Amino acid sequence: MSEASLPPSRLARFGTEHAGSIRQARFFVWTFTRSPSAMLGLVLVLAFLVLTLIGPWIVPYPDHARGAVNLANRLQPPSAAHWFGTDEMGSDILTRVVIGTRTSFWIGVTITGLAALVGVPLGIAAGYFGGRIRAVIMRVTDVFLPVPGLVLALAIVAALGPGILHGVLALAIVCWPGYVRLIQAKALTLRSESYVEAARTMGASHAHILWRHILPNCVSPLVVKASMDMGMAILAAASLGFIGLGAKPPAPEWGAMIATDRTYMPDWWWYSAFPGLFIFLTVLGFNLFGDGLRDTLDPRSSRG
Repeated sequence: MSEASLPPSRLARFGTEHAGSIRQARFFVWTFTRSPSAMLGLVLVLAFLVLTLIGPWIVPYPDHARGAVNLANRLQPPSAAHWFGTDEMGSDILTRVVIGTRTSFWIGVTITGLAALVGVPLGIAAGYFGGRIRAVIMRVTDVFLPVPGLVLALAIVAALGPGILHGVLALAIVCWPGYVRLIQAKALTLRSESYVEAARTMGASHAHILWRHILPNCVSPLVVKASMDMGMAILAAASLGFIGLGAKPPAPEWGAMIATDRTYMPDWWWYSAFPGLFIFLTVLGFNLFGDGLRDTLDPRSSRG
């Protein structure tokens, strides 16, 4: 049904809701842009995404990302020809670091997406239905929470074998309990709201209530947590790569690059300095961006 064919009463309601959404969006933008740290985080995240999208087309030596060997230029310091210097194989570090943003983006999105895919349905079920369902889900979640995440990921990768896919799977297994606890608490609060009770009284099914009322109101905390987990996932994946359980050379992955440079420190400092700088800026960007979203979408949590 088009907007023009709506009855006057529904058209007026549509216009009111549309105007309300515009005001809410303007207030969100105004609040977010007032925070310098949130804007810095947004700039860093956008820069990371731009490099992810166009990196392969702007780097000076694309073949160096595929393991090209040029020993005549090995371990050259930063210069006009190689802004970040070269590594032990003579490959351009700028090229490998920029191409590595794609690997880091894929790792972050996959880990966060898998963790949310498992944790959000379980959290909603635990919070909305309660009772034995909540008890079972939360007891299983509590088994994972006390174990340090990276330690559990190391154990899983050691059992499955080194490799970036196994590292991503291990980190996703580590991350999902956090989503369960967050969404469970939110759903537990929402199920007693008046509009949920009204929908239940009118005979709405559980599926309808969960889809139309519970899940949409869990989006704000979910977006905040996912944005902050992106940085943590990238850092954790780099940690696995650093100890040899993540991506393997010649794959351009930041943690693996820093690990390779351990034997060349401190004389050839640029080899690890620039991948480390990119890790720092990326994690900082996602953390600041997530803090800005939290302060904007849920101001009460920032005062707690």
